[in-house]
Amino acid sequence: MPVILVANPKGGVGKSTVATNIAGLFARRGHKVMLGDADKQQSSRRWLALRPPELPVIEGWDFEDEKTVKPPKGVSHVVIDTPAGLSGKQLKALYRVADRIVIPLQPSLFDIQATFDFVQKLSDLRAQGLRHDAGPQLGIVGMRVKEGTLSMQQLQGFLPELAVPVLAWLRDTQNYVQLAARGLTIWDVATSRVERDLAQWQELSAWLDAPRTAA
Repeated sequence: MPVILVANPKGGVGKSTVATNIAGLFARRGHKVMLGDADKQQSSRRWLALRPPELPVIEGWDFEDEKTVKPPKGVSHVVIDTPAGLSGKQLKALYRVADRIVIPLQPSLFDIQATFDFVQKLSDLRAQGLRHDAGPQLGIVGMRVKEGTLSMQQLQGFLPELAVPVLAWLRDTQNYVQLAARGLTIWDVATSRVERDLAQWQELSAWLDAPRTAA
């Protein structure tokens, strides 16, 4: 059962957008998906409450502080949305259960600095030997991207320092905002409406589907 953690300690980078759309992708493929919300703001849980009942089902998963519980039997895929400032015991607990960590990143100096520190923290956790394997695989998702801007150029220049693969560049569009307000994802509407957005998810989708390898 793959567990996908969507995390970045910087607030406002689009974690809930990525988490809900990953859950929507799995659900559309017929998987039994559980969306966990470790954020006190409960953005993903509120989004679930808006989701129309006729769409592929996504179950909720509650957390209690840094403690996690095993999902019920029958769940095939778990996606976990996380809060800003993720650290300490909560980060360690989630790190232990994650198979993959998706790190949303916006093209701004503050986001870049916070993400660099977060990736270093994950590297430190791996070095501490918290797990018996090589730890979760990491991937970057560029958020609200506007091609040709100075901030985009700065982000592209910074990425080699992270040594983490970039899985997607998601454009700056109102599609995600408008769909989220109705409990929807880009997988729940006509392809013609979100064709450009679906194309940007291809590499990320393949990475989520690929067999997990030792890092």
